[in-house]
Amino acid sequence: MLLKARYRAVRGELMNKADLIEVLADQTGSTKVDAAKALDAIVDAVSGELAKGGSVSLVGFGTFSVRHRAARDGINPQNPTQKIHIPAANVPVFKAGKALKAAVN
Repeated sequence: MLLKARYRAVRGELMNKADLIEVLADQTGSTKVDAAKALDAIVDAVSGELAKGGSVSLVGFGTFSVRHRAARDGINPQNPTQKIHIPAANVPVFKAGKALKAAVN
């Protein structure tokens, strides 16, 4: 159903995991099961590296890394007079590479 994935892209809709697997299978000539395994392996590898505090750089595509967000005080949106404490956290970030930026523009 590669047409479904292309139709969504033309309409500007979000490409989901199933659509991405479909495109990967079509472009590599593999089955959807093999494409799903490959995609899961990539996601697991990137997640594992980020969990260790590392980064993953794909030249031309971009870099996945972890950034520390400091603790801060905020305002409760349901009760603007109430201040709340927002704890520190490590958050994943993605910085697009030159080739990806050029492809989008």
